[in-house]
Amino acid sequence: MQLVLASGNSGKIREFKQLLGGEVKAFSELIEAFEIIENGNTFAENALIKARTIYERLGERYLVISDDSGISVPLLGDIPGIYSARYAGEDATAKENLNKLISELGMQTDRASAYYTAAIAIVSRYGEYVVHGWMHGDVIAESRGDNGFGYDSMFIPKGYDLTLGELDDDAKSEISHRGKALGLAKPIINMLRMK
Repeated sequence: MQLVLASGNSGKIREFKQLLGGEVKAFSELIEAFEIIENGNTFAENALIKARTIYERLGERYLVISDDSGISVPLLGDIPGIYSARYAGEDATAKENLNKLISELGMQTDRASAYYTAAIAIVSRYGEYVVHGWMHGDVIAESRGDNGFGYDSMFIPKGYDLTLGELDDDAKSEISHRGKALGLAKPIINMLRMK
């Protein structure tokens, strides 16, 4: 079965290809890209919505994986959470989302505890699965570093002094929420592809 990622996010596509050794295709390589409405109440629900939508379009020769992830800041009421990609508005850029969270945080403190969540959904003719990964650390009220995407330049993982935007890809892969979730997803993916 061909492994397909239900995402149009170039940062996620690059990260998944790196973590899966390039064996995954973005759905837009197979069909015309379109917007998927993410109206779930949790990361898991949104990941399943995306994977199911692409699976229904492509058919049972494919194994579709999707990710829904985001950052939560308990001090600010766990925002932006599932709204991480549209925190500054429906059509906001990643930079606008980042700047809004920096501004919101800066009104309270210079640094606060935060965590990333990643839910990875796997949909195939053999059923549906969801796994989660987390990464804990702190957010700071400034942007540092150009590596990564989203909120990476303001997030300092626990045990580090640098933001994810300052760390190299290898270091990030070892500790990332998506890497942890993918570590749990890989055995499921391998099992399903062998059936």
